[in-house]
Amino acid sequence: MCLEAVTYCTYWIIVYPFFLSPLRGLPQAKGGKFLLGHGMAAYEQPAGSTFLKWMESIPNDGLIFYRGLLYQDRLLITSPQVLSEVLVTRTYDFQKPKILRDFLRLFLGDGLTVVEGDLHKIQRKNLVPAFTFRVVKDMYPVFWEKAKQFARVIDEQVTYSLKKMAPDEKADDAPALEIGQWASQVSLDTIGIAIGRDFQTLTNSQDPLIRNYKELTNPTIENQVFFLCNMVFSPAVVSVLPWRVNERNKRLLWNITSTCLDLIEAKKVELKSGTGAPSYRDVLSLLTQSQHFSTSQLVDQILTLLAAGHETTWSTFTWITFLLARHPEIQQNLRAEVMEHLPSPRSAGPVEVDFDFDVVEKLPILNGVCNETLRLYPAIPVTARDAVRPTQLARQHVPAGTQIIICPWAINRNEALWGDDANEFKPERWIDIDETGKQRANNTGRTNSNYAFLTFLHGPRSCIGQGFVKAELRFLVAAFVASFDIQMADPDEVVIPYGVVAVKPRNGMHLRLKPLFV
Repeated sequence: MCLEAVTYCTYWIIVYPFFLSPLRGLPQAKGGKFLLGHGMAAYEQPAGSTFLKWMESIPNDGLIFYRGLLYQDRLLITSPQVLSEVLVTRTYDFQKPKILRDFLRLFLGDGLTVVEGDLHKIQRKNLVPAFTFRVVKDMYPVFWEKAKQFARVIDEQVTYSLKKMAPDEKADDAPALEIGQWASQVSLDTIGIAIGRDFQTLTNSQDPLIRNYKELTNPTIENQVFFLCNMVFSPAVVSVLPWRVNERNKRLLWNITSTCLDLIEAKKVELKSGTGAPSYRDVLSLLTQSQHFSTSQLVDQILTLLAAGHETTWSTFTWITFLLARHPEIQQNLRAEVMEHLPSPRSAGPVEVDFDFDVVEKLPILNGVCNETLRLYPAIPVTARDAVRPTQLARQHVPAGTQIIICPWAINRNEALWGDDANEFKPERWIDIDETGKQRANNTGRTNSNYAFLTFLHGPRSCIGQGFVKAELRFLVAAFVASFDIQMADPDEVVIPYGVVAVKPRNGMHLRLKPLFV
């Protein structure tokens, strides 16, 4: 038995990867550590930085081969052509790694993010009608009201801090505000709007769904260790350990599920009676009316919406404030554009009557700032897929079990795709000048391929809610920049992107805000 084990390990760790793998002749990363290979590259910070170096330094035709833990074959995708194969033409030849899906299933159930194959096709087909442009567009006035509330709450915080200052203190001595926590709260509120319930976390609501969700996702050391253990030892092993976090997570998930069930039942009653319905078509109403989802499936989709929509929006908004603080001239131009075309975010009362909020789709600087930030700081910097059957990429045979690495961080910053200034913040990439000299927004960043911008991926596995996220961001940024002059609390701070699940500033984003039009 011992000899068989040694033979097995020798074959798969030494013989196959170094002498028999059909991928070994591809361009590959040099070096690597014993047994680990380059497996830790995906966990370096910023996540994707090593992959970007490889893309720009290793000559290749769309594939770079490297060895992961125990020398597992891995392929880094580097070109739009091969990305189109992985994400569109051969997308169902690849699936998220099972160990990751099993972990996500603990928190999201069998939502769209977790399921694969035919079940994914069915779910996506039935979810698409709830995220059409028309549905999102109907929410524009509600987005604007939430953005205005966000600006008012931040203004109250800043004003309170200024009032507490001693008479001899200067404005530059005012306490800094960590914008990330507030961006997290407003994004949760907006996701709540999508399921027909404003959680009001901006006003310290104790909504049970959000209270339990925040405790579950709080990035404590314990939670980070829990995630790492699940990735190394698998959820099945971790779940039987006598660990307090297991019991806590079970309790929180039970509470969250119970609250979601109550929310769904209330929505069914509301739809049946026709009373209390919002002025827009919220996603939960549309999914319920479609009758394509059971009650348990609706719970899974609510949990997926909370996780996916929340993380993307608040991390991106935080980076937008950072980039605007670092580029005051762009901030001033954006503020002028917003103030010219949108109502004042300080206006009281309900949504402005007869105002055409479609204008936000066309504001070139606003769209440029949002798109450029999404390019430079994709919420999910690295994602992996496993080949579930033998297939081909770029005419190269890819055996089943090969892990494919897709790195939005590296693709979005690759000089071969974006030019020598790929790492610079230049919203003008997303702005065209027509024959009359007028600016207009573009959606390509002037690249030659849609696959050069990978923040939301592409194809059947692309982010179904990207239209929602982009619209929400535009309104939040517009209200914020029209309400405050944005500066870094410490102009010399080196802000470090951190995280694999979602990229955020390692130590938060501390700003000094000056209220405008006081």
